[in-house]
Amino acid sequence: MAGKSVLPQRDHFLIIEDDKGRQEILLQDATYTMGRSQECNIRLRSQFVSRHHATVYRRVREDGSSYYRIVDGDIEGKRSVNGLLINGIKESARDLQHGDEIVFGPQVFAIYQYRQRDKFPTLPSNDPFDITLIDPAMMDYDEDTMEYD
Repeated sequence: MAGKSVLPQRDHFLIIEDDKGRQEILLQDATYTMGRSQECNIRLRSQFVSRHHATVYRRVREDGSSYYRIVDGDIEGKRSVNGLLINGIKESARDLQHGDEIVFGPQVFAIYQYRQRDKFPTLPSNDPFDITLIDPAMMDYDEDTMEYD
């Protein structure tokens, strides 16, 4: 029996914490705008954040793998009022690495995560006897209707 090849699954996330709570954003697009403006792809809900606070760009390495770069300000290059504090250092741009913490203002921050996990491809079984057995003890039994839910 030949083993199935393992495909690596790589995902980029920003976990945002702001005045409205916490949200996890899967990064897939080439560019994201971040700020309190409704025009931004990623809304930061706080009065202390600029309307167009930062821009995130996907970049591709020579080996074909991708990463994201964050830049202070909007697409035209206009910087935000407060700037970016990344891992405690004020920076205008940075290639994001797993675990980076970006502070946009008081109580508004993001954590960048690069997650890689193994993904096993699934193939339909040609075995006519391939069945799944269900233990009746795992089912809820309703004594009034005398049926399993």
